[in-house]
This record gives sequence, structure tokens and C-alpha cells, in this order.
Amino acid sequence: MPRFEPRDPEFESKVRFSFAKQAAMQTLGAVMVKIEPGQVEIEMPFQAHLTQQHGFIHGGIVTSILDSACGYAAFSLSAPDSAVLTVEYKVNFVAPAKGERLVARGQVLRPGASITVCKGDVVAYDSGEEKLVTTMLMTMMILPNRPDLAG
Repeated sequence: MPRFEPRDPEFESKVRFSFAKQAAMQTLGAVMVKIEPGQVEIEMPFQAHLTQQHGFIHGGIVTSILDSACGYAAFSLSAPDSAVLTVEYKVNFVAPAKGERLVARGQVLRPGASITVCKGDVVAYDSGEEKLVTTMLMTMMILPNRPDLAG
């Protein structure tokens, strides 16, 4: 796993502050459980009201927590007055999203001045066993000097 130096010494508090403002993640019951330079993990408990017709967590919900994990991984390496926005992602669903909880793991592959490439996985935990559910490759746009979008 690559190791990165954050451009903002206050990266962890910046990421936590921003995540706390995300009403979508609050609605999903998602919590940030790990923040390191270029790496973020978000955990979400199984909730029946977030399932699709077969009883699995809906794919849109799965990609939501993974989009945030990858986005915050990129944000952790950004300069203090920068913002990040998702430009695109490609996702593969490899197993049904079922279990007691899901964990989205976002990781920066290559940070850049204007574009950062990330990868991420969602795993499900069921009876103590971890199973890969989803994998994603994502491109984030870095918006420097954007205090109006900060947080």
C-alpha cells in the first residue's frame, strides 16, 4: 500500500468535520472508523429499510458509502482550502450486500494537483466472516483555493 504525506497537517480534523456535515451518511447510519493519509474506512450497520427486493443492501447505498470513503481518502491529501468532487467511478458488484455490517475502504492510488485516482472495496461481515461485496475505481477532481466549498 502506498504511503502519502498529507498537505494539510490538520487533515484528520478536516475530514471528520466534513463527514459530520454529510446528512446522507447520517441518514444511512454510517460512521467513519479509520482516517489515515490517503485511506478512509466507513462502516454501516445492516438496516432492513435500505434493502432491495431480495433483502440485500441496495447497490446505490453500497456505492454511496464507497464514494464517500474514496472521496475522503482523496480529501485527506488535499491542501487546506481545497475541495474534492467525484468525476467518475466504475464499480463491480461481486457478491450480495448482506451481513451484520458493511465496511467501505477507500484508498488513494495516485494523488495529483487536479485529479486523484482512488480504489475502494466494500466488505460485508456476517458471523465474523469478511466477504468482498463491491470493488470500485474512482477519479476525484481537486478544486484548489475553494474556501467556499471547504468542509
